Amino acid sequence: MNLPNSITLTRIASVPLLIWALSPRFPWQGAHGEQELIASAIFILASITDGLDGYLARHRHQITTLADKLMVTAAFILLVAYNPHVMKPWIAVLVIGREFLVSGLRSIASSEGFTIQASDLGKLKTVVQIVAVVAAILNHRWDTWQIGWFPISVKLIAITATYWMTILSIISATDYFVGFWNKIDHVSTGKRRRSSVLSRKKKPTPPVEVSVRD
Repeated sequence: MNLPNSITLTRIASVPLLIWALSPRFPWQGAHGEQELIASAIFILASITDGLDGYLARHRHQITTLADKLMVTAAFILLVAYNPHVMKPWIAVLVIGREFLVSGLRSIASSEGFTIQASDLGKLKTVVQIVAVVAAILNHRWDTWQIGWFPISVKLIAITATYWMTILSIISATDYFVGFWNKIDHVSTGKRRRSSVLSRKKKPTPPVEVSVRD
């Protein structure tokens, strides 16, 4: 098993921890938001490992064969129940569907022998997605943080980031699909041209004449 996959396994192992941290049975549900802070820390660390194993895979020309989207899927499903005022079911379905669509296109691209690099839109979506998830978790405990003289609306950040993430998910998925379609069409055209060239190079075998003497 390569190093990126080992890091991915660590992220998958953190999924049960996140589920436990956001469950009613979590033992540290104090008035100071211990539950929300621990759950946020778990998700942030898992997101860091996501970026790390992707970086290693690209520079080592390796492939992470395990499910990279498991933590994101678990987080959105949990948040629909944990903070339904921010994370609506239709948003969770849309974002999770987008993740599986992109993963499916990547698998097809890999089987066809090409890759599609993540666009800047996709990277921006990932950053906004992390902010949305963490803010939605924290908003379960706090509506506002008072830092010095400046009040920070956790709820406003959570709602704004969630809807920006939804918009970016749609746009980046469309951009990814267009890039995939252009490359798959180019690959198909190249295969047809090579097949045509090979067929022209083949010369027909001349018939063998057999003479029969009476």
